[in-house]
Amino acid sequence: MSFLLSIFKPIAYISLPVILARTAISSSPMGLYYFRRGLYLGCMTAVATFGIVVAATMSATGYRYDVNWVIARTFYALAGTVLNIKVEVEGEEHLLTKPAVLLSNHQSMLDILFVGRLMPKRTSIMAKKSLQYTPLGPFMIMSGAVFIDRGNNARAVRSLEAAGQLMKNRKISLWMYPEGTRHMSKEPELLPFKKGAFHLALQSGIPIVPIITENYWRIYQEGFFGTGVVKIRVLPPIPTEGLTANDVPELAERVRDQMLDALRDISVKVEPASAEEPRDLPPPTTSSDPALFSSPSNTKEEGTFSPHDVNPEQVLEARTSSVMSIASSDSNHREQRSEPSENGTETEEDEGMILVGRPT
Repeated sequence: MSFLLSIFKPIAYISLPVILARTAISSSPMGLYYFRRGLYLGCMTAVATFGIVVAATMSATGYRYDVNWVIARTFYALAGTVLNIKVEVEGEEHLLTKPAVLLSNHQSMLDILFVGRLMPKRTSIMAKKSLQYTPLGPFMIMSGAVFIDRGNNARAVRSLEAAGQLMKNRKISLWMYPEGTRHMSKEPELLPFKKGAFHLALQSGIPIVPIITENYWRIYQEGFFGTGVVKIRVLPPIPTEGLTANDVPELAERVRDQMLDALRDISVKVEPASAEEPRDLPPPTTSSDPALFSSPSNTKEEGTFSPHDVNPEQVLEARTSSVMSIASSDSNHREQRSEPSENGTETEEDEGMILVGRPT
């Protein structure tokens, strides 16, 4: 008996705080959100630490372009199990296209989990050249990252040409986010696409493979981090041979339309928000007093307000106009922020093209 007590007593001491903490966290939605977010970031840290050893070993043995595949699969296996989030993939066979420019929609830092499930072998990431000189630099170099100098148009074009040639010679694919930054909303939508990925594909004659992750607002958003199954659809490759730079705008719009249609098709249907309906106004009071049936201009004092003067249709029109005005203002502001630089200068949104995004 004393032997059993010596075994179970330490376990009880350790388990009790864990059970109490879990109970407290479960009773608070915000606490649960930060707890699961912490688990997610903890998994990232653990796999990143493990990844340094893997990258050094595989790079030294000639498998540097498979480093991302190993790290991605490891992260999905760990974080997906810990967080109880699964992925269903449709059209995964299209990821066998080599080389290819893989274009995916970008919603939040949770995208890294889904990249972990999908990342094909011999696939690299695109990063701006300045990241070579950061703590991430050694790992990115060992994993075969493609660095692009976007300081100005001339250097950016040369960098894209070199990247395309590298992809063709070594049969590697490149994962990119054409929206340029993260975007999450209740309804499935896409931001306007930046053109860099399409110039790269056209210059090299490399096909484009669109990858669409459903709108997972129901699973992850600010203040909520749940569990569930996320659907991902991979579309057939889109050839680019024979196209020129003049075809880039039309190609970008066509690819975006296809991705948006797929996004809306696989996402959980959400009723669009509508303007608030005006409350029913009280009916006019019936009275035998003839003064109540006279013209309002003759019965109320100047500057006073009467509920009978309110027209319900005018109320609805005014509220709808106000909502549309606010939405228009927000849209204009967002478009102004996400407008790409014609001179090749870097913007905050450009950093979203990098696979290793900042947490939101």
